[in-house]
Amino acid sequence: MHIPLPVREAYGLPAGDAELEIQHIPSNINQTFVVRPRSQTDSLVLQRLHPVFGARVHVDIEAVTTHLAIKNLDTPRLVRTRSGDLWLTDPSAPEQHVWRALTYVEGITLHHTRDVATLESAASLLGKFQSELADLEHTFVHERPLHDTRRHFDNLDAAVGSARGASDAEARELCLEIARQAQGVRLDFESLPKRIIHGDPKLSNVLFWRGEPARARCMIDLDTVGRGYVAYELGDALRSWCNPGGEDSLVPALDLASFAAVMRGYARTCPPAVSAPELLSAIDGFATVSIELASRFAADAINDSYFGWDATRYSSRREHNLVRARGQLALSRAVRAQRSALVDAATAALEAARHG
Repeated sequence: MHIPLPVREAYGLPAGDAELEIQHIPSNINQTFVVRPRSQTDSLVLQRLHPVFGARVHVDIEAVTTHLAIKNLDTPRLVRTRSGDLWLTDPSAPEQHVWRALTYVEGITLHHTRDVATLESAASLLGKFQSELADLEHTFVHERPLHDTRRHFDNLDAAVGSARGASDAEARELCLEIARQAQGVRLDFESLPKRIIHGDPKLSNVLFWRGEPARARCMIDLDTVGRGYVAYELGDALRSWCNPGGEDSLVPALDLASFAAVMRGYARTCPPAVSAPELLSAIDGFATVSIELASRFAADAINDSYFGWDATRYSSRREHNLVRARGQLALSRAVRAQRSALVDAATAALEAARHG
């Protein structure tokens, strides 16, 4: 994929590739490039947005990152076009692709780790991120609910009842297992307050210092920042951070030491208004987000959909989605089976954070 000429012109970049260093960063969502004119020392991040994000998301990103910068928290910043706009709609593309530029923040990305110090640092950064945004006065114009669990359950039912579902016995049976597990997860987080959260706190959305890879530096991929529940935010982080095998593992490992480190780090820096019941609701959120994703992947397997899959490891999109669905189902079961131990570990972590 190339960077169109109108995009280069909008951000003052050379027209020819010979004058520009370009590094493509693999991503399931936005097409991402790190670029640097050979005559300069500073790099720029260019991204072509996936259609799931509307262009007005940049209004929210500008408000969030301006606030974080005032609070002296590292964050990528939007770079305006030469005409002063926060984004560019490429006039040369029939699809009207939306492009943006961001300042480049030096660091490294991790997808999995068992190092508790690294996880505690990441969780501390997530709590700090929320704390610094707690007093942001902003009406979000592009809130996209990532965790509409009921909708994913409805989509699962529809997939099972479809013609494709009727002809795919393996996927259909897995869907029925997921539906049975879903009956016992918590969905009633409405009694808890909504706070400004990142929205997609997987480990790869935490940037770590290159010289100190166990120390988290900043949160990236801010398209999902908005108001939501700590149960989902921290639950999703736990799902990503405490299962070293990742989404492609059929045998997830729910690591209690990792879980305790995440809870300890987050409790130490999260907004003071976050209550103990909110923090403990993350255990329910952990199970709920896992089964929500199992539902999504299983429905995607039947419908043969989902924009990202690994063709180097799986023979088809369906095969990869079935593996993901089974792994997330097993993880949700593991959370519920170990709930008592998780509550004890979380309670001890909260006490340690209070007195640390």
